[in-house]
Amino acid sequence: MKKTHKKSQRSKSKKKLVASGGRAVEVRASGELNRINEHAAGVDIGGERHYVAVPPGSTEHPVREFGVFTKDLYAIADWLRECGVETVAMESTGVYWVPLFEVLDECGFKVKLVDARKVKNVSGRKSDVLDCQWVQQLESYGLLQAAYRPTDEIVVLRSYIRQREMLVKSAATHIQHMQKALQQMNLRLDNVVSDITGQTGMRIIKAILSGERDAQKLGMMRDYRCHATAEEIAQSLIGNYRQEHLFSLKQAVELFEYYQEKIVECEAEMEKYLERLPHVTEEDPPELPFKDKRNMMSFNVQDHAYKLLGVDLFRIRGLNSETVLRIVSEVGVDLSAFPSEKHFASWLCLSPNQRVSGGKVLSSKTNPSRNRAAAAFRQAAVSVERSQSELGAFYRRKRSQKGPASAATATAHKIARLYYSLVKNGTEYQEQGARAYEERERERIVANLKKRARSFGLELVAKGA
Repeated sequence: MKKTHKKSQRSKSKKKLVASGGRAVEVRASGELNRINEHAAGVDIGGERHYVAVPPGSTEHPVREFGVFTKDLYAIADWLRECGVETVAMESTGVYWVPLFEVLDECGFKVKLVDARKVKNVSGRKSDVLDCQWVQQLESYGLLQAAYRPTDEIVVLRSYIRQREMLVKSAATHIQHMQKALQQMNLRLDNVVSDITGQTGMRIIKAILSGERDAQKLGMMRDYRCHATAEEIAQSLIGNYRQEHLFSLKQAVELFEYYQEKIVECEAEMEKYLERLPHVTEEDPPELPFKDKRNMMSFNVQDHAYKLLGVDLFRIRGLNSETVLRIVSEVGVDLSAFPSEKHFASWLCLSPNQRVSGGKVLSSKTNPSRNRAAAAFRQAAVSVERSQSELGAFYRRKRSQKGPASAATATAHKIARLYYSLVKNGTEYQEQGARAYEERERERIVANLKKRARSFGLELVAKGA
C-alpha cells in the first residue's frame, strides 16, 4: 500500500509538471548556424599528398590535390591567395603538417591547427576529398577551435628539449644493455649499487673491462658515499667472466658514453639559445629557503628560468631543472591564451571531466592525454611523495583516499594551478609546510562536523572544553 501511494504521488507530480508547461532550466546562449568565415580553406594532410578545399564559387574546381615537396607547398599558398582565402584549417597529422604550417604562416595566412579527434566526419564514406571539404565547411561556420601552439621562439626551445629527451631515452636503453651483460655473467652490481652509471658503478665496470678480476680490489673502488660496504660489493662481483658478454658490456658502455657526450652538446646549444631569448629581469634568483634541488642539466637552469619568467619556480616542491624546462618549452612564457587557471588545468587534462545524466554523475575521470606538459606536472607530483611540504601532505592525504594514481593527478593539478598563478601574475610562492597544511585541514573537517551537527539540532563540543 505504501509503495502504491508513493508511486501515485510521483505520477501526480509529473502530471502537474507537464500541465504547467514544464520547469524552466538555464541554457547556454545559442544562435543560428551561419557562415561567419567566407574565406576559409580546409586541408587534409597526408604523407604523400595534400588535398586542399576552398569555398565553393571562388574557383571552378574548389578541391585540388598537391604534392608534399617544398615547391608544392608554395604552390598551395599561391592558389589559396588567388582564391581569396584568409584562414586555413588543417588537422594535426603526425609531423606532416609542420612544413605546410610554416610555409602558410610565412605567406601571411592565418593558419589554424585543429585536433583530429574534433574534426571527425559524419557517418558515410570516407575519402581525402570529403575530409578536406568537411574541414573547410566546419571552419566556415566557425566550429573549429585552434590547438594551442606557443610562439616561434618557444617552439625552437621545445625542439632542443625534445632532442635531449630522445638522447636520454637512447642512453637509458644502453644502460639496460649494460645490466643485461652483467647479469649474464652473474655480476650482480645492480643489487648493491643504486645506479651502475654512478661513480662507483662506472669505476668498477671500466676496471672489469680493463682486465681486473679480483673481487676484493673491485670492491675497494667504491665511492665513500656508497651505502654498500666493500665486502658486499666484492661478493656481488664473483661471477663467470665470459668473453662474449664482456664484449657486449664494452660496446654498451661506449654507446652510453657517446650519448652522454651528445646530451652535453645539446645542453650547451640549449644554454646559448636561452641566453638569446628576451629576459624579464637580469637579476639573480633569490636563495631557496630549503636545500637546493639536484640540477639535472649541465648548466644553471634556475638562473635562466628566473630571468625568462621573472619568478622563481624552484620554490615549488617537485619542480626541478628538467621539469621546469619541459613545461616552459611546451606552454611558453605567455599564458594569456588561458583566461584562468581552470582553463589551463583543463587544457592539460588534469581537471575532472564530470559527465552527468539524469541528475546522476556517470563519471568524473580526467580525459586521457599525451600532453608533455601534463606528464611533467605528474612527474613533479610523484616526486613530492616524501616531502615535508604542503604539496607532500596533500599528496599523502589524496593517496590514502583514492590511491597513488588519483593522488598524482590531483597533486599535478594543484602544481599546475600554482605554476599558472606565479607565471601569469608574477607572484612569489610561499611554502607553508606540511604541519600548517594538516592544521588547516583539521580546522576544515571540524567546521564541517559542527555544521552537520547543527543541522541535526546538536552541538559539537571539543573534548576537555
